[in-house]
Amino acid sequence: MFDIKEIKNKKKYFEDCFAKRDYQVDLDEMLALYDEAVLLKQKEEELLALKNKGAKEFELAKRKGEDVALLQEKLRENTKKAAEFAEKYNKTIEKFNKIYYALPNIVTDGTPAGGKENNIVLREFKEKPKFDFKPKTHLEICKNLGLIDYDRAIKIAGEGNWIYTGLGARLEWAILNFCINEHLADGFEFKLLPHILKYDCGFGAGQFPKFENEDYFIDKKFLPNNFLLPTAETALVNLHRGEILKEEELPKKYFAYTPCFRIEAGSNRPEEKGMIRGHQFNKVEMVEYVLPEDNDRAWKELLGKAERIVQKLGLHYRLVQLAGGDYAHGMAQTWDIEIFIPSMNRYTEVSSISTAFDYQARRTNTRVLRKDGKKDFVYTLNASGIATSRIFPAILEQYQNADGTVTVPDVLVPYLGCKVLK
Repeated sequence: MFDIKEIKNKKKYFEDCFAKRDYQVDLDEMLALYDEAVLLKQKEEELLALKNKGAKEFELAKRKGEDVALLQEKLRENTKKAAEFAEKYNKTIEKFNKIYYALPNIVTDGTPAGGKENNIVLREFKEKPKFDFKPKTHLEICKNLGLIDYDRAIKIAGEGNWIYTGLGARLEWAILNFCINEHLADGFEFKLLPHILKYDCGFGAGQFPKFENEDYFIDKKFLPNNFLLPTAETALVNLHRGEILKEEELPKKYFAYTPCFRIEAGSNRPEEKGMIRGHQFNKVEMVEYVLPEDNDRAWKELLGKAERIVQKLGLHYRLVQLAGGDYAHGMAQTWDIEIFIPSMNRYTEVSSISTAFDYQARRTNTRVLRKDGKKDFVYTLNASGIATSRIFPAILEQYQNADGTVTVPDVLVPYLGCKVLK
């Protein structure tokens, strides 16, 4: 959401931002609809005022025993016209809202234009792993070591699901515990969130209405418009919906562990079976609420924390600046940490570091009361601690040994209780 006056005054700027995102919209049409809606609402209110005035005159004349036929006819006419303008207003504002609420965020200066083909690799950590033996895929390692039960997962839940089992379940929990303790040590507040959210949360996060088809909605007979949480960010950026925070309360730093539920097409490639893309996966997510002038500080903090997690795990990754067309709808800037999966010979995202500026705060009406009495919208930022369904296979493949075992990263040994998966 944006201030309409700002869009009118900086229309070229907004058009350039949306062009970088490959987002096509006719702002002239949208603004014309807005102006038309304003005039229709004014006319409706004028007629309602005449109607109310006429109603009083009608009642007064009626009590005096005067002829009220003309007054009654005028009252009916104004009532009818007011209703007609109200109907026209509702249709016009509906057309406006369909365009307005679907607008993506602006983008930061320096954002590359276009789609993911224009993403820029900023830096890499460590070298790609090299093996003096034929390395196995994470699918083979999981089966050989009994870490994942794909067949029974498909039997009870269908394609795109998996069951962590034995040491696999313990490894998954070790990764989550490691992330949680890292964020606690950094002073972030831990939240365990509901996994079913109201529609307003998806709207507030900027994911709805555009991406409604990517989430699982609950049967409307039981919970109308409620859906399964796709990421903890969706809930965390709605915690202070409708609130006015005090300046001294900011920044607010939260993190949460949740399973995430998303409609995924998946892949038929065997190396991606059940792990890289799934309907349910675990993730640890960080969110900060900050003053607008604190955005850069928070960005650097979240980026540093997200990178440090993967660095402590000792995994080769690259940091990528996304092009505008590859941003999430509500984000103004996003950099991805992409982990290398040897069997796929490609990188896949395990963490996104993003700032939404005040885009989400405007949709959730989350403001801050300044010490001078002024009220501003807060800024929100988020970063994935990590998506474990990507880290898990990366650990197995990057740390695998010739004998089929897997060396456990040092930072996970205290949580897992062993140094080798075998």
